Amino acid sequence: MAHHILDMPADSDRVRELRIGDTVTLRRTLYGIRDATLIHMFDRGRRTRLDLRGHAVIHTAPNVHRVAPSPEAPVGYAPFCIGTTTSMRMERFTADLMRREGVRIIIGKGGMGPQTQAAFAEQGGAYLAIVGGAAALETTWIERIEDVDLDDLHPESLWRFAIRDFGPLLVGMDAQGGSLFAEVQRDVASRRDAVIASLEEAR
Repeated sequence: MAHHILDMPADSDRVRELRIGDTVTLRRTLYGIRDATLIHMFDRGRRTRLDLRGHAVIHTAPNVHRVAPSPEAPVGYAPFCIGTTTSMRMERFTADLMRREGVRIIIGKGGMGPQTQAAFAEQGGAYLAIVGGAAALETTWIERIEDVDLDDLHPESLWRFAIRDFGPLLVGMDAQGGSLFAEVQRDVASRRDAVIASLEEAR
């Protein structure tokens, strides 16, 4: 297992080097996105002025405070609690997010499925996992909110965060077809089948 430090944005070749079980720390820039953002971007035809090419997105609808614009809060928002939400319900958007917007990395919790795995293999992407309940820690890795778009969807706006050593995060899915989540599902199914078989034998 290896640890990778990525100064975002990153190209597909660099992301293809990641393997499940590796850890990653991200630097410079991270984008926040969630269900409503994706629905408006891909189901309702809206476009963003923010450039996501080569970047990572985190599945979040952050708790932020409105503040007076300043060098520390250039768009009038300060991060208060940047938590992560479950990723699987956003599965259908991964391929378009990567092809149209150029996203390389998705950060979330719970993993994603075969559509995402196929998009990672085709485009060169990876899924980085965060344990649920780590929002307080995640927030310390965010220096400021640099920009925001689609803010009528608040808090499911499209956020650009300036980050400092965001991680380490676990590579849960990679571009080579690896998925820690699929491995867990196979292990659980195998154990379940063994238990059922043993119960039937005991009858």
